[in-house]
Amino acid sequence: MYRTQRPRTTKSIPALAMSIAVLSAVSGCATGPDSNPNDPLELLNRKTFQFNDAVDQRVAIPIAKRYNEYVPGPARTAVSNFFSNIGDVTVMANNFAQGRGADGLSDMMRILTNTFFGIGGLIDIATPAGLPKHDQDFGLTLGHWGVPAGPYLVLPLFGPSSFRDSAGFAADQQINPTNYVEGGPRYGLWGTNFVSTRARYLGVTNLLEAAALDKYSFVRDAYLARRKSRVNEGKEESLPNYDGEEVPADKGTDEKNPAGEAGTKGAPPQLGPATGQ
Repeated sequence: MYRTQRPRTTKSIPALAMSIAVLSAVSGCATGPDSNPNDPLELLNRKTFQFNDAVDQRVAIPIAKRYNEYVPGPARTAVSNFFSNIGDVTVMANNFAQGRGADGLSDMMRILTNTFFGIGGLIDIATPAGLPKHDQDFGLTLGHWGVPAGPYLVLPLFGPSSFRDSAGFAADQQINPTNYVEGGPRYGLWGTNFVSTRARYLGVTNLLEAAALDKYSFVRDAYLARRKSRVNEGKEESLPNYDGEEVPADKGTDEKNPAGEAGTKGAPPQLGPATGQ
């Protein structure tokens, strides 16, 4: 009356073996000899990068191209100046937080000059007046005070970052004046800024497509090198050479390079902030 049920272990062994093989292969990709020690989350980051790239190719780039095509150049410049003036508030706060009082005061003068004499920032009066544009964020402020960058991290939609820079990005949003605009206008400002920024960097996308065999590694190495250089007060480190050599950025002059421009061959370009820094 009672039937003895046979164990199913024999059927599960092939599936278990297959799972172990897949996990081993995946682990090997993340921890192999070619892995980057600054990127322990490479598998997750690559998936996020692929998602971001797909959204960029199918949504952001077509919109940005239409923006450049239908919006006159002077209007695009005015929009860019407007958001640059708003961004100077965050830059000013971080310069003061890093103890750069002179730069912070210069940023304050830029904001006042462009806001009152540049029609709310639509015209950049400050730069010709001798008040240079600075570039700071809270991620750099944390790095300035010794906080390590932590692992590389690709944020959905916002692009390359790190644990430190992600925390800094969140802090900067609390300073950005546009986040204090209520309701729909806030999203309109955010969307306009995104389209304007993406339109300015269409040329970088073309360069990336032409130069990089592995876009993910190219963007990661460029981002990490640039952020490290910024934290180190612009003292450039050796950048990866995709021909297989390390190229020292401070190499002296020689006969083949009389201008002393060593370190440019194979070095990734300094990408602008892709929805970020």
